[in-house]
Amino acid sequence: MNPNRRFKDEIYEQFSRIGKAVSSPKRLELLDILCQGERTVEKLAKETALTIANTSQHLQVLKNSRLVEQEKQGLYVVYRPAPMVCDFLFSMRNVAENRIAEIEQIKKRFLEGKKGMEPMDREALLSRLETEDITLLDVRPAEEFRAGHINGALSVPLNELEFMLANLPKDQEIVAYCRGPYCVLSVQAVELLNQRGFNAVRLEEGVQDWKRMGLSLSTGK
Repeated sequence: MNPNRRFKDEIYEQFSRIGKAVSSPKRLELLDILCQGERTVEKLAKETALTIANTSQHLQVLKNSRLVEQEKQGLYVVYRPAPMVCDFLFSMRNVAENRIAEIEQIKKRFLEGKKGMEPMDREALLSRLETEDITLLDVRPAEEFRAGHINGALSVPLNELEFMLANLPKDQEIVAYCRGPYCVLSVQAVELLNQRGFNAVRLEEGVQDWKRMGLSLSTGK
């Protein structure tokens, strides 16, 4: 074989490993979750409705393609995205949103008929946070909130929201956000809040979107 041709074939074969690794919808979801914060196999399995065995298999594929890294912490193995992977995932999402019309159709069909689903404008949110006339809720799991959250947000994980209703103001608009435009945690939160008599809407962007726009984030409790 011509050495030039062999070189090209070998290079593109290596590039294709990334494509093969992200060809599974579940592996894309796993990467999306890991971009919010590191996780154990057990937690990833629970969030993706997979068995631990299937989750481990998907993580092994991602690890073999150098897309995730792992670290032993006590009795558990913790996974996190490799450097640049979250940027790659974000770019891939943008390409898909701009080239595949079905994505917007699926989103529209899912949100249709649900109250409070028209997302709040980002600039309006920033302005109103300064005047403190809204309550901003981060409804992701607490570990994701600690890893990074929008300034001024309160951590109220979705599974705790029902128990926190008495502490939330009914004379202010409530804005809920989670992991981005395809995360359903904020959708469920807004539905519950509106059913309980609150005035709630959602912020479509998540923390990773916020970060890429150069907006500041906070960490810790």
